[in-house]
Amino acid sequence: MGLKAEGEPPEQPAGPERRGFVFPSALTVLAAVTVVVWALAFAIPSGAYRRNADGNPIEGTYHREAAPGDFVHRLGELFLAPVNGLYGVRDAKTGQVAPDAVGTLYGSAGVFLFVLAIGTFITVVFATGALDRGIERLAHRLRERGALLIAGIMTVFSLLGTVEGFAEETLGFYGLIVPLMLALGYDRMAATGTIILGAGVGVLASTVNPFATGVASSAAGVSLGEGIALRFLMWLVLTAVTITYVVRYAHRVRTDPGRSLVGFLPGDRELAAEAAAEPPELTGLQKTVLATVVLVFAFMIFSVIPWASALTGKADATPYGWELGWSFAQLAALFIVAAVLVGLVARLGEQRLSATVIQGAADFIAPALVIVLARGVTVIMNNAKVTDTVLHSIEGVVSGTPAAFFGVMVYVVNLPLAFLIPSTSGHATLAMPILAPLADFAGVSRAVVVTAWQSASGWMNLWVPTTAVVMGGVSLAKVGYDRYLRFVWPLLAVLAVLICAFVAMGAVMSS
Repeated sequence: MGLKAEGEPPEQPAGPERRGFVFPSALTVLAAVTVVVWALAFAIPSGAYRRNADGNPIEGTYHREAAPGDFVHRLGELFLAPVNGLYGVRDAKTGQVAPDAVGTLYGSAGVFLFVLAIGTFITVVFATGALDRGIERLAHRLRERGALLIAGIMTVFSLLGTVEGFAEETLGFYGLIVPLMLALGYDRMAATGTIILGAGVGVLASTVNPFATGVASSAAGVSLGEGIALRFLMWLVLTAVTITYVVRYAHRVRTDPGRSLVGFLPGDRELAAEAAAEPPELTGLQKTVLATVVLVFAFMIFSVIPWASALTGKADATPYGWELGWSFAQLAALFIVAAVLVGLVARLGEQRLSATVIQGAADFIAPALVIVLARGVTVIMNNAKVTDTVLHSIEGVVSGTPAAFFGVMVYVVNLPLAFLIPSTSGHATLAMPILAPLADFAGVSRAVVVTAWQSASGWMNLWVPTTAVVMGGVSLAKVGYDRYLRFVWPLLAVLAVLICAFVAMGAVMSS
């Protein structure tokens, strides 16, 4: 997710045009996956589980069951896959999904609108300039205290990452943070780590990030607030570890510049002078906007947490009377109203606010469509009755395994998927319908699957070359991708071990 980058990679020198392999977009990947899954459905045996009252598969009840329709019918399923992915309805009797069926909504219309709503809200917030100015003020205030500066920026980025998936937006801060770090005696890698890893570890340990935790929770059939205690603890620990890692590297470089992994470019010292200018003070309106943003996200967190279960430790506890128990419909409405409220507070005016709302929805249509396409793949599998066959093939592996091993297994299985589909929303929508029922078979909470999945996706997106956050970041900072990998791999190893420990603990505690 995220807004478009505010900066572009440096222009390449003129010369013969070189055409290299460019990894396809998430939309193209999912379109190809749709066709491949549709074709494989002819070869995979069809079958089904018996379901309980909640509609969840019952372990050990799998049986072969013919899929309806001939080749022409199946061709129609492929044609309608994106439509079904948006607003397909699952027939209560047959279990088939179709736009004109009678039953429960199977498509991702609710999540689709939610993504557009929060995208609109984020775009309006950035249009006010309050968030950018607030980060600039923080950076300037801490400019004489290097370690505290790094920790402060990374904490803010990580907080934004864990609550709203702050990632691509970081590309606009290289022009500020790189000169500032150089002025303090650090190198460009220290600045790169501060930005990429600060926001990235927040997304990795998402607590209520709508584009990761939210979409995955919806696809898994659990509330956004389930598992938030474990995710919050992960966020605290992993953020602290990541900040410590970057601060240690930066201190080492300032003490001995020869230990820099990237060295210093001609003009770096002159470039550093740009950071000396003090940014303007926050206006009263900008302070009010920032306070409004904090209140909106705080209210969102309050509205989705199952407080009775969280405070009593009982999954089936009766909700308190003051619990809201909001889901994506209410949250979409919240962020639409909040976007308008922020626009009014910032005095954007009717014309600019309307244009910004439209632009925000347009900027976030890509991740929303990714969700629709991914859901369309699951519809094809459902209608061909191969989803339960895939579940059955894994059931024997999961059944009887220790809960801790199950949590780690889900994390590991998702690593290659995250490389193929760097879009967190698309990855979640595609994987959760298969992975979530495995938690039922293993006797652990589905929220553990959500946490393990998002950890795998977030961990991969700290380094894979298929994400614009990493490749755009190293380009803007003018550090080589190979040097970035050399810098980050020890931290990746530490984070992987910690993630496995957390998901194992979560699985044991929920079993």
